[in-house]
Amino acid sequence: MALKHLVLASSSEYRQFLLRKLHLEFICASPQLDEIPLPDESPRQTALRLSKAKASELIGKFPNSLIIGSDQVAVLNGFRLSKPGNRKNTTEQLLAASGQCMTFYTGVAVANSLTGELISDIDECHVYFKKLTQTTIDRYVDLEKPFNCAGGFKSEGMGIVLMNKIEGDDPNALIGLPLIKLIGLLERFGVKVI
Repeated sequence: MALKHLVLASSSEYRQFLLRKLHLEFICASPQLDEIPLPDESPRQTALRLSKAKASELIGKFPNSLIIGSDQVAVLNGFRLSKPGNRKNTTEQLLAASGQCMTFYTGVAVANSLTGELISDIDECHVYFKKLTQTTIDRYVDLEKPFNCAGGFKSEGMGIVLMNKIEGDDPNALIGLPLIKLIGLLERFGVKVI
């Protein structure tokens, strides 16, 4: 039986934007998960586990579909960063990142709801920040209001001016969905992007 749908297990506008770049038809659905890290779980393990859990959680709701799950964990100086949520927290995250390297682990998983097969991969990206002044941070935060972005910045927007360099295999992963890894996973299920 042919697969009916490609499902993105996310309500994230950023992940939807990225997946649209592949010109594939897809639908979105939000999995309901507890995203709290497990005791002694590394950030890398958390991102991979939650990516798989997001894809798996929708298997029963979308028969004969490929379901894409993705999760990202940001780390600065050994501490996990959450989405800051407001101006104060965003400013604090960026002040802490000044002159530092922030690491992003972005997991991606694809589940075949017809067969139950689940495959996954992970991308690691390092963002090196310039020395940032309070004035620069305030101007940036006022301009982009990146309150719902892990790390408190948008690399796809003006956040790029805060950085010295980015090291990683896929700039899309930093935004929230590692497209290069995803394409490889989809190809293993017979989906050709081009």
